[in-house]
Amino acid sequence: MKALYQKMDKPLLFFMIVYSILGLVMILSASSVSAVLRYGVSSSYFFVRQLIIVCGSFLVGLFLILRIPTKSYKVLAPLYLIGVFILLGVVFAYGIVAGGAQSWLDLGFFNLQPTEFAKTALILYMAVFYEKSIKKNKPFMYNFIPIIFAIIIFFLVAMQPDFGGAVIIAGIVFFTFLAVPFESDKKVKIIKYLGFAGIIFAVALLYSGSDIFNSTQLARLKFQNPCSRYMEDTGYQVCNGFIAIHNGGLFGVGLGNSSQKYLYLPEAHTDFIFPILVEELGLLVGILVILGYVYILYRILKIAKACDHIRNSIICYGTFIYILLHLFINLMGVLALIPLTGVPLPFLSYGGSFNMNIIMILFVIQRIAIENKQNAEKRELARLTST
Repeated sequence: MKALYQKMDKPLLFFMIVYSILGLVMILSASSVSAVLRYGVSSSYFFVRQLIIVCGSFLVGLFLILRIPTKSYKVLAPLYLIGVFILLGVVFAYGIVAGGAQSWLDLGFFNLQPTEFAKTALILYMAVFYEKSIKKNKPFMYNFIPIIFAIIIFFLVAMQPDFGGAVIIAGIVFFTFLAVPFESDKKVKIIKYLGFAGIIFAVALLYSGSDIFNSTQLARLKFQNPCSRYMEDTGYQVCNGFIAIHNGGLFGVGLGNSSQKYLYLPEAHTDFIFPILVEELGLLVGILVILGYVYILYRILKIAKACDHIRNSIICYGTFIYILLHLFINLMGVLALIPLTGVPLPFLSYGGSFNMNIIMILFVIQRIAIENKQNAEKRELARLTST
């Protein structure tokens, strides 16, 4: 086991730990007031729950995921995807409603959100599927199977309704597909088919007379000039986020001293954790946090480029897209540059299922980094013995 730890990507592991600790600190600070005044629980309630999830995820990652060779995903990924389909179906029958969406399963000690597991399941399944497709030169139409599964999951999530989660799933599948090393003419042909199908589907929806979005989702399409709509839900939240960022200035008002967490920002410890971070720690720290995210993404791409197997490179690129989409949609939403969709920020936002998946998939990336180094050592040994 020690040999595995030595081959991990140390900079990526360091940032995983630092951001997890920062997230715990900010969740404790941002949720302390709302936990007591809004939810009637201890001020450390959300912090303790997040601490358990983070520590448990790291233990599973270090002592289980690092031990599982990625070749095992050929069997595990399809089973994982089947499990996600079952969970998404159970949500419709037994799911609990929160934030206007029936997206969670109450397990007593933990609220499970299958949507988050769907994201990682699709990344792993696409990786093993397209590796097999390319190696065995499968027929053209065979390559649409993961897309069909993804479309089904997209609708299951959108019907909850969780449009933000559905958009991220669509983005992960589309951009991960672009990373698959098909022959260029085949990839162009597949994209044309998908584009044509998308146009037909959009036209059918427009003329079906059905309500695609509920009133809350339609209201979110008005995202510009939030402070001019202060009495509306989306304007109220985003405008208070602006106030928090303005209050923080360059150096912040001090950890724990945010004024906006006093119920001005209803989702201070989840979707709007970044404005609270800037208010308390300052804009300079906020910029450093964003740069840290960029470095995490860079490490993932570096590991991807060192991969010997198509499967592992696709997993890395899919993870890159997964994290990038969450960063983009969360930060652009709180800055009123795109509609607000309720997407959490990696490591920093409160959310058990989401943070569990982020940590787990990054340990998969660590396993890939280990295999890259093992393969490099084998090549070097072969070179030395052949001379």
